[in-house]
Amino acid sequence: MNMKNLSKVSLSILLGLSLAACSGDDGSDGVDGTNGTDAVNGTNGVTTFVARDDVITSNANIAYAAYSDSLISAIALQDAINTFIAAPTDANFSSTKQAWLDAREPYGQTEVYRFREGPIDFVDEAAGTEGPEGSLNAWPLGEALIDYISTTPAVNGSPFQEDGTSALSSNIIADITAYATIDKATIQSLSNKEDDERNVTTGYHAIEFLLWGQDLNTDLSSSQDVRDATAGQRPVTDFNTSGACTSGEGSAQADEICTRRGQYLQVATEILIDDLTTVVEAWEPVTGDHYKTFVAGGDTSLALILEGMGRLSFGELAGERINVALTTDSQEDEHSCFSDNTHRDIYLNAKGVQNSFNATYTRINGEKIEGASIYDLLLTEGFPELANKLRASLEATMSAASVIDTKAESGTPFDVLIQEGIDQENVIAVIDALVVQTDDIEEAIEALEITTNDLRQDTEEQISE
Repeated sequence: MNMKNLSKVSLSILLGLSLAACSGDDGSDGVDGTNGTDAVNGTNGVTTFVARDDVITSNANIAYAAYSDSLISAIALQDAINTFIAAPTDANFSSTKQAWLDAREPYGQTEVYRFREGPIDFVDEAAGTEGPEGSLNAWPLGEALIDYISTTPAVNGSPFQEDGTSALSSNIIADITAYATIDKATIQSLSNKEDDERNVTTGYHAIEFLLWGQDLNTDLSSSQDVRDATAGQRPVTDFNTSGACTSGEGSAQADEICTRRGQYLQVATEILIDDLTTVVEAWEPVTGDHYKTFVAGGDTSLALILEGMGRLSFGELAGERINVALTTDSQEDEHSCFSDNTHRDIYLNAKGVQNSFNATYTRINGEKIEGASIYDLLLTEGFPELANKLRASLEATMSAASVIDTKAESGTPFDVLIQEGIDQENVIAVIDALVVQTDDIEEAIEALEITTNDLRQDTEEQISE
C-alpha cells in the first residue's frame, strides 16, 4: 500500500512540476519585442509582465509539492515505525525519531495554506464535516488521555498535565477494558473527548508524545537556574514486548501494554497518512477539485494567498505559537514540546510565508520549484518600493527565526529561551519581525486592491504593534 501511495505521488508531482515551470510566458517572444527576454525578470532584472493568474497557478503548484513531500515523508515515517515495532532497539528508536523530525520539515512549510477554507481547514457546517488540520497538527496535547504521565508535581506544585489529575491506568493504552481494541475508530472517536480540545488523540504531536514522552524540565525555584535543555526521555523499553516492557523507567508492565503502545503508534501514523492523502489529492494539478477551483479563482484566490500569509504571521505564529508560551513561560504551550523541535516549527512556518511571496520551494529531494511571484506582481503593477519593502521584512523575520534555530541546535532550545529570568530578546525579536511583515502584507493587499478578512483575528494575545 505504501509503495502504491508513493508511486502515485511521485508520478503526479512530475505533472505539478512541469506546470510550475510553464506558468506564465516563458519569455521566448520577449514582451519588449526582443527574443529571449524573460517574462518574470524582464530586461536587466526589471520585471516586465506577470499576470495575476500566473501567481495563483505558481502558488497552487507549490502547495501541491509541499503537501506531497509531507505525504512522502509520512510514509517514510511509517516505514521507520514498522521497523522499530518489529525490532525495538535503540538504533531503530533513534531512526524513528529522526524520521518524525524529517516529516515535520515539509509540513511546517504548508501551514501558510491554512486560513483559506481549503482542503486542510475547510468547514462545511451543513454537512457537518471539516478539513483534517485539527487531526494532523492540533496542540497542546493532553497526554494523560493517551498514555502514562508523571505523577511528580513541578516545583511550583502544579502537575505536568493540564487537568490536575494523575492518570496512570485510565488512559487509552493502559485501560484494556475500556479500550479493548486500538484501531482507527477507537482513536478517532476519542478526539476532543468531552468537548475538551486538549484531548488530541491523532496527528504529528500524538506520535511525537509516543516517541519522546513528556518533557519534564521544570521551572526551577531560583531565577539563576536554567531549565534542563533535553527533550523527552521515553525509554526504548516502553516498546519491548519480550518480557522487559515498561511504562517509564522502573515501572515494569505486562508485554501487552507495550504491544498496545506500538499499535497506537502505528494506527496514528496510518491516520496521518490518510489525512495527508486527502489534502494531496485535492491539490493535485489538473485533476484535483480544489486545484481547479483555486487556479480559476482570480482575485479571490490572490486574496486568499495574502490572507494566509498574514494570518499565519500575526495571529497563529507570533500570537499563539510564540507569545503564549513566552508570556506564560510555559513549555506545555510550545508547539513541539515533547521533542523540543519548536525552533523548527517557528522557522518553517516563517519560511512557508516567504515561499509564498517568492514563489519558491525546495523539495525534500533538493529540487527547487520556482514560478511567478507576488514580488514580481508588485513590480509589474507599479509598486517596486513596496515589493522590496515586503521582501526585506520577510528576510528580517527569517534572520530572527534563524537565531532561534541556531541557538536550539547549539543546545539552548525554545523552552529555555522563553524562561523567566533570562534574556528573552531573541524570541521577542521574532515576534516583532512578524508584526512588521504583517503590516507590509496589509500594504500589499491594499496596493493590489483585493479584499481579505482581518489578518489579526486569530489570537487574543496583546502583541506589540
